[in-house]
Amino acid sequence: MTALPSPHRRTLLLAPLAAATACGTPSATEDTAGKPTENTATAPSGRSGVFGGGGRRVVRTQPGITTVQPAHVLLLAHDLSPAGPSVEDVRRVLSRWWADQASRPVPGVTPTVAVGPALYRKLGLTAPPRLKDLPSFPRDRLEPRHGGGDIILQICGPTAAACNRAATRLTARAAGTLVPRWQQPGFLPPRPAGQTPRNLFGFKDGTENPTGDELTRWIWHDDGSTFLVYRRIHMNTDTFTTLPPTRQEQIIGRHRTTGAPLGTHHEHDPVNLYAKTPQGRYHIPTHAHIRLAHSRLDGGARMLRRGYSYRNTPHDQGLLFLAYLRDPALFTRVQERLATDDAMNPYIEHRASAIAHVLPPPPPGQPLG
Repeated sequence: MTALPSPHRRTLLLAPLAAATACGTPSATEDTAGKPTENTATAPSGRSGVFGGGGRRVVRTQPGITTVQPAHVLLLAHDLSPAGPSVEDVRRVLSRWWADQASRPVPGVTPTVAVGPALYRKLGLTAPPRLKDLPSFPRDRLEPRHGGGDIILQICGPTAAACNRAATRLTARAAGTLVPRWQQPGFLPPRPAGQTPRNLFGFKDGTENPTGDELTRWIWHDDGSTFLVYRRIHMNTDTFTTLPPTRQEQIIGRHRTTGAPLGTHHEHDPVNLYAKTPQGRYHIPTHAHIRLAHSRLDGGARMLRRGYSYRNTPHDQGLLFLAYLRDPALFTRVQERLATDDAMNPYIEHRASAIAHVLPPPPPGQPLG
């Protein structure tokens, strides 16, 4: 199939699918029920042409990204059927999925649809310029059968059963066009309401997430799309949790109890990479995880992390790293630093990986595509 010549004619799923380049900064939000909502944003100086004459634009986004994290997630990857479905077949499936969510919303359940780079190659279409396979990183131990995928579904919900029911229904609607590739459940360990989730090492995970205008600047594209990076990270909890608490904190760069950066007292205190002890040592060691991952090293660029824990067997457990961001190159830069110098490396192993373009929802009353 010949690649379509113009973004305005790339109608595989939505016109913006193959043209999700960063331009402009309208904000986009979701309500707590997981339905797309509309929000207006004033165009920044010098970019009014992006937004039209009034300088304001309505942007809608998929659920399951900035909605409050429910207790469970089920990730599913699908590939095109060997029968060789067409572009229209794929559009039909995604339209069914969207119609299902719109007509039969389940309280607290948020399906999020994203498309991998392989789908474009298989259908002979031009992918968004930033949608590229992730490079190999030092220390990766990836299992190909548990990563990648033409289409990825993130289903979040209050219970594992609710996620499974939604997955069964949506998979059935794709029969003949898509075939399952892999699936991975995850959960949030119990925590008091409103507090940052903790990972299986016992540390808070997600403290530095962007909020408000930062989401507008670093996560969303003008059309309400974004990119998803997924990594399944095995965590050697038996070894890590036997370390002295002070050593654990030096590896992470935060206090285990409060989540505060070393040298401070409160979880959301700013991370000061240059603060030193009276003895002249950095409060946050040079190889600490939060130092190497800090946005200051990337010109302030941020990603939204929506991680879940997983426990497949007693010997296979860890973190489902889910990051949403405007440009996947940010993840590559951060991971290259971490894979080389992170003090946490002896205790973790990246075993599965995927990247995908999170589609914008269709306009109200229109099918997906």
